[in-house]
Amino acid sequence: MVDVGGSHVKILASGERERRRLPSGSDLTASEMVEEVKTGAVGWRFDVVSVGVPAPVQGGRVVAEPVNLGSGWVGFDFEAAFAKPTKVVNDASMQALGSYAEGKMLFLGLGTGLGSTMIADGVVEPMELGHLPFRKATFEDYVGERGRERLGKKKWRAAVFETIELLSAALEPDYVVLGGGNADKLEELPPNVRLGANENAFLGGFRLWDPEVSSVALGPRPE
Repeated sequence: MVDVGGSHVKILASGERERRRLPSGSDLTASEMVEEVKTGAVGWRFDVVSVGVPAPVQGGRVVAEPVNLGSGWVGFDFEAAFAKPTKVVNDASMQALGSYAEGKMLFLGLGTGLGSTMIADGVVEPMELGHLPFRKATFEDYVGERGRERLGKKKWRAAVFETIELLSAALEPDYVVLGGGNADKLEELPPNVRLGANENAFLGGFRLWDPEVSSVALGPRPE
């Protein structure tokens, strides 16, 4: 399982106890990521691969370049590069799938940017809410890592709470789950909101290969 983030690439194989962290960054390309993972996974045995990428994914293919990474992700053939059966999804969708319990859940990932996914009755709907207009810029500009550094702790938390309130009012989820590396920087949570463990991204990656998870909506394969 491969979770690609703006600062690190995290990997874990089923049956292993400790995940491994690899360097990421704004210049990381898809092919470089694959080579890093192959090197980082030495000693592990695995038959299939799940990859979560911070970018729009349709039909198992990245359809827009990640904002916080390098180039070469659009249309990249991860299955051929890994030489293993591979499933590719949006990174927020992968963590959302691992966090999901029941009903209609809105997942918001507070990390380098703002990841977002809705799951309704087991059907995953990836979203790009972070790039919607908010205040004088976008949601991501305020609640992502750059916003946190610019605003400071108190104002950043206020922006996060306002984001949750606005998106919840628009989408009407039964509950909201917060994930990502900055979620634990919130000292308190609004009603009907809970923290999801970052390890849920690995659980979501493993669930992609579970035959009982048959209603995951990954979208049609682009032409």
